[in-house]
Amino acid sequence: MPQACFVCAAPAADRVLCATCSAALPAVASECCPRCAIDCPGGAVCGRCLIHPPRFDATRAVFRYAFPVSELVQAYKFQARFGVGRYFAERLLAAAAGLQVDAVIPAPLHPHRLASRGFNQSLLLAEPVARALGAPLLRDAVRKVRRVAPQAGLTLEERQRNLRGAFAAQRRFDGMRVLVIDDVMTSGTTLDELAGALKLAGAARVEALVVARTPAGTN
Repeated sequence: MPQACFVCAAPAADRVLCATCSAALPAVASECCPRCAIDCPGGAVCGRCLIHPPRFDATRAVFRYAFPVSELVQAYKFQARFGVGRYFAERLLAAAAGLQVDAVIPAPLHPHRLASRGFNQSLLLAEPVARALGAPLLRDAVRKVRRVAPQAGLTLEERQRNLRGAFAAQRRFDGMRVLVIDDVMTSGTTLDELAGALKLAGAARVEALVVARTPAGTN
């Protein structure tokens, strides 16, 4: 059905964004840390990842978490705007080009959060990526076993304490290269805990693919 652009309300045919607004979305810098995708001159590993290496090995992000990407993410997650989710999935497919992985894992939600939201936004993003990469999508291979407080507004240290031990692998991943897909990477704490659970279960390498990355200095 014909629709208006989410950002400027101009006719967008059957797309969620018109071509002009799509091209203007804030992209992740071409020079960013290969480990956590934060802006970093020369594309070198950033200081934080050198001093405190995360348990995930690499991150690819499509956008910076800034307007209007932030509004698009909120509409997808909290208003069930699935057209936005399909648009994000298309952009993730392009970012995933060349990846070689043995399994794709969506960032899991706690059952209470899943029941209240009605869908796992990361799972819907992961499905087309797994098909394109020819890798199995392991929907329930990692579970969020502990209900935690919302991460928003917490310091980095509080986020780390909040999520410690929140995820548990439900199978072995011995020697596997695993791709974890999520919507937004803020401090990296969620992905670090997920990677920790996967490596405890034997994963050899864990990479992250996310729609948006928050700027440096944002917890």
